[in-house]
Amino acid sequence: MKITRSGAQPSGQGPADWFTGTVRIDPVFAATGAARAAGNAVTFEPGARTAWHTHPLGQTLIVTFGRGWVQREGGPIQAIRPGDVVWFEPDEKHWHGATSTTAMQHIAIQEALDGSAVTWLEHVSDEQYAAGLGVVD
Repeated sequence: MKITRSGAQPSGQGPADWFTGTVRIDPVFAATGAARAAGNAVTFEPGARTAWHTHPLGQTLIVTFGRGWVQREGGPIQAIRPGDVVWFEPDEKHWHGATSTTAMQHIAIQEALDGSAVTWLEHVSDEQYAAGLGVVD
């Protein structure tokens, strides 16, 4: 058994290559031994979002506070709020982040395949993101 105490792991800033806006990443758990799953609490300030990306084995998001938007390639932007759980299929191109006016945090859980848990792609443009302004949750 291993207990990781709250606050024992340092917060990090979301890299500009992967995010637009102010994003904080707090490790929740790492893959250890034969396990492939890892989780992070990711906090997005208003207007902040990921770049488009994929996960080889999919990704689960559990929204803990605030309001956010998610979109898979070819689909509409959808609103997410506390308690919502989002599943992205393996290799499904998508992005997620806060709304333009409200911060949002989610726990992101994904598994690594051959040592890689994510493939980062191009940034979500301001025009693509602005399409969320008409979304009603």
